[in-house]
Amino acid sequence: MRRAAAVTGASLLLALAHLPAAALGAEEMTLRGRIAWQLALERVGLSPGLIDGRPGRKTELATWEFQRVRGLPRTGTLDEATAQALGVDPANAVATYAIAPDDAKGVGPAPTDWLERSRLERLAYPSLAELLAERCHCSQRLLAELNPGLDLAALKPGDRLLVPAVPDDLPAPRCARLEVNLAEKVIRAISADRKLVGLFHCSVAADKANLPSGDATVTVIVEDPNYTFDPKMWPDVQGIDKRLIIPPGPRNPVGVRWIGLSLPGYGIHGTPWPELIGKTGSHGCFRLTNWDAVRLTRMIRVGTPVSFSTTPTRAE
Repeated sequence: MRRAAAVTGASLLLALAHLPAAALGAEEMTLRGRIAWQLALERVGLSPGLIDGRPGRKTELATWEFQRVRGLPRTGTLDEATAQALGVDPANAVATYAIAPDDAKGVGPAPTDWLERSRLERLAYPSLAELLAERCHCSQRLLAELNPGLDLAALKPGDRLLVPAVPDDLPAPRCARLEVNLAEKVIRAISADRKLVGLFHCSVAADKANLPSGDATVTVIVEDPNYTFDPKMWPDVQGIDKRLIIPPGPRNPVGVRWIGLSLPGYGIHGTPWPELIGKTGSHGCFRLTNWDAVRLTRMIRVGTPVSFSTTPTRAE
């Protein structure tokens, strides 16, 4: 998908909402304007969360961070100066995607039973709609909004539909350390010259007793990991009294990447449920969307330091 070209100044805000140039709330923008805002943040490495055309807390935090880094007034809203600096481009926020035969190969059984999962060779996407939503970093609800009248449950190779125009070449600069903010549920990637080069939203432990503290380092980075199901960690699952090896795939419980930390039992990883990031708690690890987990692994290496904080960076 091609990268959107930037437009600037008052004309940009007019394109966003067909209103006079001013600071705009998300509800005043067109759907394409809201998508363009989220895409622009993702291009600069500050995740807005799931691209859904409904900017909320995650998009506002990423916008606030961009404003802080650029020395702009910190509002968390898309004012004219922020829109211009970000290069928000509503005209190129959406692209047409043609479903290819190879896409269908990424779809397969998606059982919920742990024993059934362990017997598969790979945990694929349960539908083309889910595959496409993840590939475009968006919600299935947004796909439905962009394609009214199209039955997402009946997608097949050859179908064409509108999707968020996520660039293929999202930057992933090398970072010197990671800062996990447990209060904000975000991971910040910091460069050697102390600049913010990445912001990723995550889920943290539901039980505060399982929240880590102090410092750690990255000990291993695994692409396409499997998962060891331990019944002791899943007391709500009945009838399984032994460990199971769950095969890799995008619907594996730890997604498509595993970043192991020096703290025993802790890691950063992907997820099969991107729409739940930050909304539900984990057993202790830090869940990212699969696409953010992939991007983060390109920015770090074994030995990268990781610190944990419970103090919000942004004043509420």
